[in-house]
Amino acid sequence: MLRDPVSRYLSEWKHVQRGATWKTSLHMCDGRSPTHDELPTCYSGDDWSGVTLTEFMDCPSNLANNRQVRMLADLSLVGCYNLSSMNESERNHILLGSAMNNLKNMAFYGLTEFQRKTQYLFERTFSLRFIAAFTQINSTRAANVDLSEAVRRRIEELNYLDVQLYEYAKDLFLQRFQYTRQRQHQEERLKRREERRWLREQRETSRGGGRGRDQLATTTEDYTSQVARW
Repeated sequence: MLRDPVSRYLSEWKHVQRGATWKTSLHMCDGRSPTHDELPTCYSGDDWSGVTLTEFMDCPSNLANNRQVRMLADLSLVGCYNLSSMNESERNHILLGSAMNNLKNMAFYGLTEFQRKTQYLFERTFSLRFIAAFTQINSTRAANVDLSEAVRRRIEELNYLDVQLYEYAKDLFLQRFQYTRQRQHQEERLKRREERRWLREQRETSRGGGRGRDQLATTTEDYTSQVARW
């Protein structure tokens, strides 16, 4: 599931602000975890509870930045968390391309802003049916954060890889949805056509069977009358 990058970033900030941490995450890549120099922590102490949005944005090693690209990409292509293995521009280009390619090759993915379409694609892809319909909930903690235009732009800049990935993901998602709907309509038309053909055959068979019985009855009557006369 992918989410609008600004909303996702704000949601993670609110989550961390309430005391959530990822201390147990090993961030394994090529068989090892990153060193402290490769992945410095953003805070001291047990957690980052009470962090302000400004503090959250000011940490350069904050894994909330471009999280969706990083989690979808093959980090081994860029030396994992070792930022000195190549320049930033090349690294970002490779990461974004890898994330897009991996997303494209997935049989299914969904978008939180299209819950019903996501449900439809999941059900059609895996031939399964959910008991209840997905619900679109737009009133989230992230949606209730009052942002100035400057802060929104800052979040988009910090997540500019995620912004590009999400635009790509949305376009591909809607293409898949449209294609799947067209296939469904074609299948339904074919099914109706087959049903009509089957009904025609049944009617023709019934009429043919009736003529056969009439002929049999006539033959029997003729034979009986002849026997009586003989």
